[in-house]
Amino acid sequence: MREVVIVGYLRTAQSRSRPNDPARDWFHKLRADELLGTLLPELVKKVGIDAKEIDDFLVGSAQGVAENWSYGGRTPIFLANLPETISAKFVDQQCGSAMAGVQIGFMEIAQGFADTVMVGGMEHMTRIPMGGPTIERGIIAPNMGLYMDPKYKHWDMANSFNMGMTAEKLFGMNEDISVDDMNNWAVRSHQLAAKAQAEGFFDGEILPIEAPQADGSVMTVKIDQAVRGETSLEELRGLRPAFKKDGVITAGVSSPLNAAATSMMLMSKEKAQKLGLKPLATIRSIGFAGVDPTIMGAGPVPASQKALDYLGLKPQDIDFWEINEAFAIVVLNCIKHLGLDPERVNVMGGGLAIGHPLGATGNRLVGTLARILEAKGGRWGCANACVGGGQGVAMIIEREDY
Repeated sequence: MREVVIVGYLRTAQSRSRPNDPARDWFHKLRADELLGTLLPELVKKVGIDAKEIDDFLVGSAQGVAENWSYGGRTPIFLANLPETISAKFVDQQCGSAMAGVQIGFMEIAQGFADTVMVGGMEHMTRIPMGGPTIERGIIAPNMGLYMDPKYKHWDMANSFNMGMTAEKLFGMNEDISVDDMNNWAVRSHQLAAKAQAEGFFDGEILPIEAPQADGSVMTVKIDQAVRGETSLEELRGLRPAFKKDGVITAGVSSPLNAAATSMMLMSKEKAQKLGLKPLATIRSIGFAGVDPTIMGAGPVPASQKALDYLGLKPQDIDFWEINEAFAIVVLNCIKHLGLDPERVNVMGGGLAIGHPLGATGNRLVGTLARILEAKGGRWGCANACVGGGQGVAMIIEREDY
């Protein structure tokens, strides 16, 4: 099996999506595929290769409908005016979509079927909102038999389709994790992300985008919109439950809605060496797992364990973790069950602050993690995410002396 390296990573900033007040979203006038179409040629330029070298392109989105429909992954290639010789695929693994794309690209290269694979992710949660608005327009049509037919009762789809309710149940299964544990983790996320912003860490991965605004002006968007360094414990304690009348999951301990595009370039190590490229990291292992859909946030634990077992590593061998903060309880559950040192987790902040544009997130997790390994001098990193429908995805990367 050939070694596979990450030779490039680039993303847009992540705007704060507001389906009911779109003008407040910095990207509200731009489509997700337009964001990605702008990003891809810049990644090719950053890596420094001829786009004709790219064998395959995989694009992930959790809601591949309406504007996010990608014609089998080809639309972003057309919008980027990249060579027609690049084949494409659309990948839907909900919140794990972009990471699933990286996993597929890794396997294509490792098995010798490709030398260079580009992976994209896109989501626009203002223009294509999740939940009710899309169903009302007939864009997403779940099979109602899953709700109504008694033979499917055990799936409890009313709760399985509601990510907030799955977080409520996961919290209820962790009696040693308190509401303030979640609130404190959210405060930490915003503070670390704000610090990383101020120090310019994210400048190395964000492509500034010229975005038209509601007042007719054009804004250069180059920072993540949802980061609020002033977030306090007192503020979060005052928030109402967001999903259940007597619940504990508030907006403050849930990831915001976001719009963004992300991209990554994978290559066989031998080709990277031949081209004189310095990789960001080497992909060493992947993991994926299914869990009870009513506690989808538990998915990262078995997915990460599978990736660790493949390499014969223990959780404590990993220098830094990038765990998607879909909800604070997801990260805390992962820390608890894998026995992690919290100080090695999401050290530049996480999704509660930076954002979680669903299908685009996987590239950010892996790419940011690779940059953290470089900045902090780490060797091993593991990125993981929970996935709607009861799944988890994970990837272990190694930073070598290239």
